[in-house]
Amino acid sequence: MQHGRARVVPQVRVRAGRDSQGVLHHGRCRGDVGGRHRLGRLRSYPRPDQSGGIVTETPVVLGIETSCDETGLGVVAGTAMRSNVLASQVEIHARFGGVVPEVAARAHVEAVRHLAHRALSEAGVHQTDLDGVAATQGPGLVGALVVGFTFAKSLAWALGKPFIGVNHMEGHLFAPLLGDPGFSPPAVVLLASGGHSQVVHMKDWGDYEILGSTIDDAAGEALDKTARFLGLGYPGGPAIDREAENGDPTAIAFPRALPDRPYDFSFSGLKTSLITYVRDHRDAGTLPPIPDVAASLQEAIVDVLVAKTFNAVDATGVKVVGGGGGVMANSRLRARLQEEADKRGVTLFVPPRDLCTDNGAMIAVVGAHKLARGEDTGYNGDVDAGLSTPFVTSRPD
Repeated sequence: MQHGRARVVPQVRVRAGRDSQGVLHHGRCRGDVGGRHRLGRLRSYPRPDQSGGIVTETPVVLGIETSCDETGLGVVAGTAMRSNVLASQVEIHARFGGVVPEVAARAHVEAVRHLAHRALSEAGVHQTDLDGVAATQGPGLVGALVVGFTFAKSLAWALGKPFIGVNHMEGHLFAPLLGDPGFSPPAVVLLASGGHSQVVHMKDWGDYEILGSTIDDAAGEALDKTARFLGLGYPGGPAIDREAENGDPTAIAFPRALPDRPYDFSFSGLKTSLITYVRDHRDAGTLPPIPDVAASLQEAIVDVLVAKTFNAVDATGVKVVGGGGGVMANSRLRARLQEEADKRGVTLFVPPRDLCTDNGAMIAVVGAHKLARGEDTGYNGDVDAGLSTPFVTSRPD
């Protein structure tokens, strides 16, 4: 049974490219978009002892995420989300069928100062109340990363506050906390996004093992590319999800790759199989309805993601399963994970859908954890577009 969720502050989305005003002053930003939201009362939780557990009450941290095509900023107090605002670039990149790195970086520049003010304002926090500032250090697009990382360092320096660089994937590992503070290791966590597909054994906060990963395309990449081929638009994940609602997932028997490798993924062959199938049957006039194609593709991806995740659950004996990354917003994946968790008597923690995709709050919560443990990147750090996931790769015995 899924653990009961704490009330979640709604995410606010604004159009990228709006007029950006200074953040280093107090008061409402001219050009602010939309009305101010009245936030629910901040929930606080007892501080742990010094054994290294998660800190749930303080510190107050502003997190900045600009690794790809979303400018996300959020404020947390420990694990309690105070605000989460986002400037989406979906419309900007849709006409290109994918993310254009230079365009993404420019959009981040236009949005980040305005969103910093908005995140602080909606959190009811003045910049001087911050205990630290965190930003994504990598992996990601180097030009995009530089925008948020440099802004965050500069703000931290100007305020005399600590600066914490955060690994983007660790942000997704911590994201379930934003929906439910009861999430805690040991756990198996499925990370599924446009750039990564990994099964991670989360032994403790900061102590992780990669049990399996994709050997080629990530799940999100396969969804994006097949959706574009089918003419469903960009981004592909939500488009496939919507189309599949009216389709038959058993209509086409697409392959499930690497059955003999219990934790690893491969999605490039599935993508090729779909393209070949559609071309052959379209030419022959026997192509099933596109919703059936989408549903069958989605089912093949979900089957593999769920199977590998619970192979790891069975091998490690954990009683907690988590999920993070944009693909985790897929309705079929969430339902299947819950079904399998219920069968095994384990608890599933997945973020609310709007916190599965890239956001600043997940970066802030990692930053708060690191700051509480005395970690500080300092002002001389730099981005690393190829930053390795900070896990030890190994297999359970």
